[in-house]
Amino acid sequence: MPRLVAIDLPGGNDFVDEVRRAWDRGDAVLPVDHRLPDVAKDAVVRAMRPHVVVDLDGRRNLSDGIDTEIDDALVIATSGSTGQPKGVVHTMRGLEASARSTSTALGTLESDSWLACLPLAHIGGFSVVARALIMGLALEVHDGFDADRVGESECTLTSLVPTVLRRLDPSRFRRILLGGTRPPVDRPHNCVATYGLTETGSGVVYDGWPNPDVELRILDDEILVRGPMLMRAYRDGTTTIDADGWLHTDDVGRLTSDGRLEVEGRRGDVINTGGQKVWPDAVEKVLQRLLPDVDLVIVSRPDPEWGERVVLVHTGGAPDLATCRSMVKESLAAYCAPTEIVALTELPRTSSGKVRRDAVRRIIADSASHGDD
Repeated sequence: MPRLVAIDLPGGNDFVDEVRRAWDRGDAVLPVDHRLPDVAKDAVVRAMRPHVVVDLDGRRNLSDGIDTEIDDALVIATSGSTGQPKGVVHTMRGLEASARSTSTALGTLESDSWLACLPLAHIGGFSVVARALIMGLALEVHDGFDADRVGESECTLTSLVPTVLRRLDPSRFRRILLGGTRPPVDRPHNCVATYGLTETGSGVVYDGWPNPDVELRILDDEILVRGPMLMRAYRDGTTTIDADGWLHTDDVGRLTSDGRLEVEGRRGDVINTGGQKVWPDAVEKVLQRLLPDVDLVIVSRPDPEWGERVVLVHTGGAPDLATCRSMVKESLAAYCAPTEIVALTELPRTSSGKVRRDAVRRIIADSASHGDD
């Protein structure tokens, strides 16, 4: 039976070579973030049960590996909202469908080349490697993002997170995929805002429009996705794909009359204040448009009268509360306006660049409990 090979190596040619060798054998790969402490790596390995681990010390076999299925090519470990590692399994057919769909959407040329500089243990980084290998395009892989090195690259295509966009000259690339978090309102014309999940194999919606072979549906406000690039299942055999092939994303959104997707946010992020629902993404978009240089996030906080209050958390540069409230009320209902502002030295983020709302909520809760409110 096919086996699962965990690759715990820095981004570079050795990593890519290990992926090639595993796929040539018909095995699946599990990219492990080599920057993690050993205890975190061990947790991933215990949860995913690979047969082999390849790291800087060599190659070692494990006795408790669980076989993969024929055509399985990739297992991506994601913690999700529970914090427990959960493996998303993709087949080679799914990766190929993803690569073709993305390439068609971008109008990829034979002369194009991909730069991978996002963490390879996340789908945004690994999908660049898979796409280049499958489509036969030139590939350059960095061990993480370094603005100077990225600026020297001669590649034409890359995938980035918005937080690093201002650190380089984006015009040197023909196209840049932006995922992981909210794109800047003043993003350059060659930057594509993507929507996707680990379960979709990469971004499947570009600038609001579904990529080729991707279907979208809204059911009870939830975004559903269908297409040949979806995961096969989770490593434990469970799935969020229904009997009709629709992946239930747990994201809330809507389709405009012409079929464009507007994402409102995760179900668990909605703020219920006085019986009114507030989507943090909508408030953030308004404030970011008016305060493009401010790093900010909207979170909830318990309120004895309203249930929850809307809190603006930023790292400096935001105006006073009254001004921010006025900004929001110009575009959204009054109940969407923040009723509190909290300043932090930095916003906690995942390694893929997403702001961790749960961590922000914990920080401000701890601050309040210590009398620093």
